[in-house]
Amino acid sequence: MSNQKKRNFQIEAFKQRVVVDPKYADKTWKILEHAIHEIYNHNASGLSFEELYRNAYNMVLHKYGDKLYTGLVTTMTFHLKEICKSIEEVQGGAFLELLNRKWNDHNKALQMIRDILMYMDRTYVSTTKKTHVHELGLHLWRDNVVYSSKIQTRLLNTLLDLVHKERTGEVIDRVLMRNVIKMFMDLGESVYQDDFEKPFLEASAEFYKVESMEFIESCDCGEYLKKAEKPLVEEVERVVNYLDAKSEAKITSVVEREMIANHVQRLVHMENSGLVNMLLNDKYEDMGRMYSLFRRVANGLVTVRDVMTLHLREMGKQLVTDPEKSKDPVEFVQRLLDERDKYDRIINMAFNNDKTFQNALNSSFEYFVNLNTRSPEFISLFVDDKLRKGLKGVGEEDVDLILDKVMMLFRYLQEKDVFEKYYKQHLAKRLLSGKTVSDDAERNLIVKLKTECGYQFTSKLEGMFTDMKTSHDTLLGFYNSHPELSEGPTLVVQVLTTGSWPTQPTIQCNLPAEVSVLCEKFRSYYLGTHTGRRLSWQTNMGTADIKAVFGKGQKHELNVSTFQMCVLMLFNNSDRLSYKEIEQATEIPAPDLKRCLQSMACVKGKNVLRKEPMSKEIAEEDWFVVNDRFASKFYKVKIGTVVAQKETEPEKQETRQRVEEDRKPQIEAAIVRIMKSRRVLDHNNIIAEVTKQLQTRFLANPTEIKKRIESLIERDFLERDNTDRKLYRYLA
Repeated sequence: MSNQKKRNFQIEAFKQRVVVDPKYADKTWKILEHAIHEIYNHNASGLSFEELYRNAYNMVLHKYGDKLYTGLVTTMTFHLKEICKSIEEVQGGAFLELLNRKWNDHNKALQMIRDILMYMDRTYVSTTKKTHVHELGLHLWRDNVVYSSKIQTRLLNTLLDLVHKERTGEVIDRVLMRNVIKMFMDLGESVYQDDFEKPFLEASAEFYKVESMEFIESCDCGEYLKKAEKPLVEEVERVVNYLDAKSEAKITSVVEREMIANHVQRLVHMENSGLVNMLLNDKYEDMGRMYSLFRRVANGLVTVRDVMTLHLREMGKQLVTDPEKSKDPVEFVQRLLDERDKYDRIINMAFNNDKTFQNALNSSFEYFVNLNTRSPEFISLFVDDKLRKGLKGVGEEDVDLILDKVMMLFRYLQEKDVFEKYYKQHLAKRLLSGKTVSDDAERNLIVKLKTECGYQFTSKLEGMFTDMKTSHDTLLGFYNSHPELSEGPTLVVQVLTTGSWPTQPTIQCNLPAEVSVLCEKFRSYYLGTHTGRRLSWQTNMGTADIKAVFGKGQKHELNVSTFQMCVLMLFNNSDRLSYKEIEQATEIPAPDLKRCLQSMACVKGKNVLRKEPMSKEIAEEDWFVVNDRFASKFYKVKIGTVVAQKETEPEKQETRQRVEEDRKPQIEAAIVRIMKSRRVLDHNNIIAEVTKQLQTRFLANPTEIKKRIESLIERDFLERDNTDRKLYRYLA
């Protein structure tokens, strides 16, 4: 390789400036000017665009760009003014057509001019920061044609008039509309917005304001909503066909304001057709339309929800406080369930399963269900009716559905412990009488209650089922150890654990000798197999099946209470007995004995005894004989006891007192748990936390909580702070 040094060559620019004769520039511009005239006059076919490009190139190259640019502006302005005059002279429908045609011509001319002046656009215009050729052409069209004093207002009015015609049902040339409005868009966003969109929206607002007032004066609510729905669809279609896509939200907002938002209150409260009327008459379609329209405007759905809530609460209050509707507990609860089903359907079908509406429904039901203090009792009686007879032949899925509905009402109860009291009583009667239609359904409901309230709520209920199973096994053992008893009367004993079953006053009576012997044998067997236990007979809770033969040999099997059995068995040895004799022989308490005799002597179809003298009430002077003429088409006859389905007022007060007593230890336990954790707490916070802890069972009364605090202080569980008397301390 050669060691010779590399040489660096540098080419210097040619320093001598080539000066072009100004006449050359004028001559070249004349050629270009003529070409622009020919382009606007539609004679461009004979032009050499290559030669024209070279001429424009040379002018820019030789520093005549300014002359070229200024000449372009002057020439284009001249032609646009001529175009403007031709458009101004046109009358009627041809106005828009000519404007559109001239606009298209201008765009084509502009494209050719831009191609010729491409070099100027790329160098001179960019360097001097002037407006590029295409944009310049748009600005000149805007200023000389669109903003012409004789065109600007006329153009806008023509376009708005066509929109109005289309809104009122006329057919317009949408393609022409699209092209002309597209011209506004092409001229710039501000031109479209300021010179078309803004006045378009103002005219639209006025149009829909007038139309909405006409509709609301002549239509009912449902009809109005249909008419309000229509323009929302039409305006979106209008945007798609010939407006800027960004206009959709703006015109939609105008329609929503004028057709919906400004009339929300009047529509919702419209007499004989507003929301309340729709709710009463299950107008799902109208309500669905109201929901979909009102959700578009501020506070629209809040208004709908508030009106529904107010109506629901008023309706519910009437339902639960009407004495007539409270006479039948089963019908009372069924009405509640029917109303709940109705509003569930409304929210599902019309209100899009809106959670806020569902919450309003729940709060409304909770409000009025608790207005009736007997709701816990009635719900338990409803369950009792269904599980005794109402679910016969009903499929498992349907049973579960009914129980779920019951649980839904149960959740609304603020006094769930009151329900528990009644439910335990009713369950006990069903289990002891064997009148439940489904053990599975009974257990299923207890599982649901357990899931809802915890094991403490249902532990005693589950204990009742355990006792029933244990009693069955005990009875088998008893009869296996006494085979000689198989020939006589059959004794069925339910051994109930005192803590699990509802407390009942023990009412003693003199049992018939053959039954009394059996009872004593069972007592001996049971106490012999279980050490440390006591048995007390609850004869007032028992039943018996006895065979009877009446005057002409009619045979029947009578299902009676234990008290009724004791009375009837007396007539095996006597034809005629006085009230006093029966009372003395049975030792049944007077109120129970009178109900017992009334059910056997005064109830048509069940009157196995005849009373002398005949009357509906039992008196101590009455006499009784067997009714030889008793007849029934059934072999088995159930003789019920005359008893009110609902509690009497004294019974209700007694139940309430028992509930209040049961609450005291629960409130105290909650206070101790809270204070053990917090150690020091003020009075108001104790009230709040105790209420929160116990709300799944009952609504704790602040006065009672205060009493329980005082009781705990007396027993040294708590103490008051020496300086702040509203502050309590936990004593370990």
